This record gives sequence, structure tokens and C-alpha cells, in this order.
Amino acid sequence: MRRAEIAALARLDAREVLRSRWPVVVSSLYGALAVIFAFAATRESAVLGFTGVGRVLLSLAHALLLLLPLLALAATSQTLNRAREDGSLELLLGHSASSSGYYSAVTLVRLTLLALPLVAIWIALPLLARIFFADPVPWSSIVRTVLVSCALLWAFVGLGMALSAHVTNTAKSAILGLLVWAATVSLLDFALIGALLQWRIHAATVFLLAGINPVQCARLALLAGHDPELSSFGPVGFYLAQHLGANGLLALGIGWPVLFGTVAWLVGLRRFRSGDLV
Repeated sequence: MRRAEIAALARLDAREVLRSRWPVVVSSLYGALAVIFAFAATRESAVLGFTGVGRVLLSLAHALLLLLPLLALAATSQTLNRAREDGSLELLLGHSASSSGYYSAVTLVRLTLLALPLVAIWIALPLLARIFFADPVPWSSIVRTVLVSCALLWAFVGLGMALSAHVTNTAKSAILGLLVWAATVSLLDFALIGALLQWRIHAATVFLLAGINPVQCARLALLAGHDPELSSFGPVGFYLAQHLGANGLLALGIGWPVLFGTVAWLVGLRRFRSGDLV
């Protein structure tokens, strides 16, 4: 009964999302980025020693690191509070639907509609490069990138659901989502470098602060797949390569975002079940 309830609620929410054309917007953004990097970028320029399709995929992956958190927060941070405002949540809960079932169904739909177009792009782009440019398909790199990207999506889907459960006003939740996205993006380089220069923080503390950010973990995992020595990071890259290695950074880039998203999702679920639902 539990699975049947979640499946029914997921179908209902999926129809609503499809009517809003949100999947079309997401797929168009993924496709536009893929086209830009595939045809507008200089295919023969080298980045970390790779050319051709490897260079395109690496550039696309780093662009997606900035886009995926924003899309995940936009898709989830206003779901529950908007359902409260338009009365649909009260209607569903009045027909014996459980709060946890609705929360799980909404999460499943949003995560699926964000992840499926992403996986399709990562499969289609190297295959097209193989057909038209005769470039080899780096399947190991693609699998690594898909796993890291999906883990990053889950981190911010869970965070967005938690924001939606805790903030009842849709405008406030949208603003908070943007602030969270801006904070995670700024912590990639600018904020940490500024803190290091201003207060001369110990290097281990800087690594810890960087590791808290799921986007930074995903970035390091992707870079380690293309350059195990992390030579582009200089002494910092050498330190990470020696102490964690490519496999360790991959585990960190997948494990921490998944854990982060799961904890945030559970916090949001607890709030949603115990708070004022309507």
C-alpha cells in the first residue's frame, strides 16, 4: 500500500510538472550547453592534456556543476509551500494521502525529471562525437561524471525539499534557494581564497571548509578522473592526490553529496510531518 500510494501521488505530481513545461526547460538547458561546448568550443585545444571529445565533456561537466544545484533548488524549494497556498495539499491530505507519501513522491518526481535528461545528454553527446568526428568514447569518464552529477543533484534536491518544508512563503524560499546556490558557488574559490589571505587559516582548515561544500567535492572528483595528480591545483592538488588519490576523491565526491542530501531530506520530512501542513 505504501508503494502504491507513492506511485499514485508521483503520477499526479508528474502530470502537473509536465503541464508546466519544466522538463522541456531543463532538457533545453542541458542541450544548449552540450551544443555550445561541442560546436562553439575549440575542439583541438588541450585542457589537462586531453583534446577532442574529452575536452568537450570536461568543460561541459564543470559548467553543469554550477547549473545543477540551481536547477535542483528551483525545482524543489517552492513545491510544498506552493501546494499549501493553492490548497492542493489540503485536498490531497483530505483524501487519506499521508504526508510522508506525498513528500517522497514529490521528491522522486523532481529528482527523476532532473536526472533523466542529464543522463540522456551524457550518452548522446559522446555517441554523436563518435559518429561525426570518429573520436573514441571515454565511457569510464562518462560513468564517473554521471554518478557525480546525480549525487550532486540529490544533495540539492534534498536541501530544496528541506527549505520548502521549513519556509512557508514561496517568495522567501525562492530567495533562500538563490542565496544557498550563490554561497556554494562562491565557496568554490573566491570565499576560501579570501579567507585564507585575510586570516591566514591553516591549510587543513581550508580543506575541511572546501570539503563541506558538495559542489567542491564533486568538482574534485571530476578533475581527479581526468588528472589523477591534480596538477592544475599546484601544491593543493599534490596534497590531495597523495592523501586521497583519484578513487578516494571519487568516493568523497559521491558519498558526501549523497549523505548531505539524505540528511537534509530527512530533516525536511520531519518538519513536514510535524508542522502545520495546511
